[in-house]
Amino acid sequence: MKIGLVGTGMIVNDLLHTLNKTGVEAISIWGRNVAKAKEIATQFHIPTVFERYEDLLASEFDTIYIGLPNHLHFQFAKQALEAGKHVIMEKPFTPTMAEFQSLRTLAKNQGVMLIEAVTTHYLPAYQQLKTELSHLGDIKIVSLNYSQYSSRYDRFKNGDIAPAFDPKQAGGALMDLNVYNLNFAVGLFGEPKSYIYAPNIERNIDTSGVLLLNYGHFQAVCIGAKDCQAPVMLSIQGTKGNITIPMPANVMNVYQVNDNKGNSEQHEFENRHRMFYEFKEFVRIIDGKDHETAEKMLDISEIVCETLESARMQAGIRFDV
Repeated sequence: MKIGLVGTGMIVNDLLHTLNKTGVEAISIWGRNVAKAKEIATQFHIPTVFERYEDLLASEFDTIYIGLPNHLHFQFAKQALEAGKHVIMEKPFTPTMAEFQSLRTLAKNQGVMLIEAVTTHYLPAYQQLKTELSHLGDIKIVSLNYSQYSSRYDRFKNGDIAPAFDPKQAGGALMDLNVYNLNFAVGLFGEPKSYIYAPNIERNIDTSGVLLLNYGHFQAVCIGAKDCQAPVMLSIQGTKGNITIPMPANVMNVYQVNDNKGNSEQHEFENRHRMFYEFKEFVRIIDGKDHETAEKMLDISEIVCETLESARMQAGIRFDV
């Protein structure tokens, strides 16, 4: 895989610290801030910096990684797919289902792959955890809390609006943090029967909120907050025991299985950069032309995208994008 990078934000910098360990060669970069793109290229030895996105798309690479603010995902992915490039899209996929479906159809028509970058699904701990669920008996309660007080929240209260708090850029706690909890649940249990979102709203955006997923025979509670903080804890409770995870889903490398008799077993996994595992799998999928797995992961993305949009609409949150 040869990849072109789009964006110069924190997530792109984060990726570049591990990308060369996955067998991926970053051969070009484009960013809205050309000076920042050149700085990143120098730091990470990326050969080519483009000043125009169209020139990047016309260059020699097969896959593009889009690490832009949420509201720009659709526009830039559409152009890349039309240029015949595979697209790896940073989470969350797109603000609306209409955009998601448009991109999925376009990718299929172009014969290229479209994948959302959600680290959770590819972590060894998460993969192994799936095999533990049968030990819990009947699942009754799933509780997922990812709450971090944002350094930008104080500025937000004073009117300095960062993208993560901006409804014009498809921000909010649901899209920024709770999306990881939702992916965790959907990856394990599939599509919920119904859901409701109860957010705390300031300046027309959710700064925190509780998303309740009804799976019929059990309930899942997803808590995401950028305006307050609590110890991160994920748990899956069943009639025979429970699983606890003392860290966010997107970086999990340990979990503990506890039965009702008081026995506990801790499972620990190698602690590599969270993006290492997803990009190793992306290489396998794209270079191996594994369209079946790509479509399977898009099915998860579709459920998540639809849930995010519907939950926001229920709560009266409107994106001006």
